[in-house]
Amino acid sequence: MTKGRLEAFTDAVIAIVMTIMVLDLRPPAGQGFSDLRPLVAKFLVYALSFVFLAIYWNNHHHLMHVVDRIDGRVLWANMGLLFALSLTPAATAWLGEHPRDTAPAVVYGLVLLLSAIAYFVLTRALLALHPPESALAVAIGSDRKGRLSAIAYVVGVALAFVVPLGAIAIYVAVAVVWLVPDRRITRVVERDPKEEP
Repeated sequence: MTKGRLEAFTDAVIAIVMTIMVLDLRPPAGQGFSDLRPLVAKFLVYALSFVFLAIYWNNHHHLMHVVDRIDGRVLWANMGLLFALSLTPAATAWLGEHPRDTAPAVVYGLVLLLSAIAYFVLTRALLALHPPESALAVAIGSDRKGRLSAIAYVVGVALAFVVPLGAIAIYVAVAVVWLVPDRRITRVVERDPKEEP
């Protein structure tokens, strides 16, 4: 399998996960604006999950720009990432229905943590195939942002047992941090004339 095929398959799965997630948003039973009020929490959790999926899609897309080759370990690591991301709709639906409750906030955080770990495993599998001076290695660097995000998820999960809304605030903060463009890979791609912009 080529990296292009891997990227196309990943794109398709993430698109399907996003589609499944939006299908859980149902219109209100009534016809007034006040009937939308019960849907606010559900929509906000959906929006947060959509942002997380978009972040993973963007990062995966940029990552593939600096990858020269893949192997079986990379394929399975990528499947691990897709498995973790595929749990997002169920966790989103549960948290959207019960945003102030412990178990949904914990499970949602665990899905985010599992996704972060899976992405980390994918990058390690790719790094094992590339020399230390490769564009991939330079672009990923120490991955401080990824490691700090995983720590934040662990803190969020622990906090969810005491203050579920506090945990959600941490999850939102991580998303905001990732919305700030990560220029590491873009800088490497722009510097390497062999890569597409």
